[in-house]
Amino acid sequence: MNKDVKSPRFVFLVNQAHRKLQRWTETRPGTWEGISTAQVGLLFLLASRNQATIGEIAQALQVAPAATTNLSKRMEVSGLIERFADRDDGRVTRLRLTQSGEDASARGREMLKELNKRMSDGFSSEELATVARWLSHVSDLEL
Repeated sequence: MNKDVKSPRFVFLVNQAHRKLQRWTETRPGTWEGISTAQVGLLFLLASRNQATIGEIAQALQVAPAATTNLSKRMEVSGLIERFADRDDGRVTRLRLTQSGEDASARGREMLKELNKRMSDGFSSEELATVARWLSHVSDLEL
């Protein structure tokens, strides 16, 4: 690379984009009022993997099981999910969406379709594939 050309500031740009997406997501009227982006992630995960265990969720969200336990307890209080003991092993906690959780997840999917369209406007499918591959690569790095 030419020494006069500055390298992209990837960490700064990713952090800036993350903060903007988080603010945008949390301020959509009528979609997830009062629901944090962490809770949104859990809603989407349970919509695709209903009755997942705390451990499965923690692994998928790349967080500690204790964080998933605390998050799920708050979401249970707000009526978005139900926590219940595994049928075969009562020591294992499983989670499932309530009707309110399913409704919030469905509203969120529609809102994210709009956001994904806005984010991809002006880019070719090849460019978007490169961005997706790069973001996956960064997510998979062991840091």
